[in-house]
Amino acid sequence: MKSYFIQASANAAIDDLYAYTFERWGEDQAEKYLSGLFARFEAIVSREVPWRPVPPEFEIEAWVSRYEHHYVYWKQLDDGRVGIMAILHERMHQADRLGELGEGED
Repeated sequence: MKSYFIQASANAAIDDLYAYTFERWGEDQAEKYLSGLFARFEAIVSREVPWRPVPPEFEIEAWVSRYEHHYVYWKQLDDGRVGIMAILHERMHQADRLGELGEGED
């Protein structure tokens, strides 16, 4: 059975996202948003959503999917799992943030 692995950079984004949503809209909305995000991870693993490649100019072999106001970036790990690399808000400069991702986080 294939699964996913949340890399440190994405895990930190999840923590920040929960804290921000909790402070702004409350616990119910924070729980709802993150539940949907984790459901998106499952949909990625099961290929229920398209695997759109990150454009070649970013020089990173990865895929991207939108979830509400965020983009989820991932790569296929050697063991078959999906490695969730980053979760970036739509207003963030995607190119700059992707350039910050290290290749060593498997």
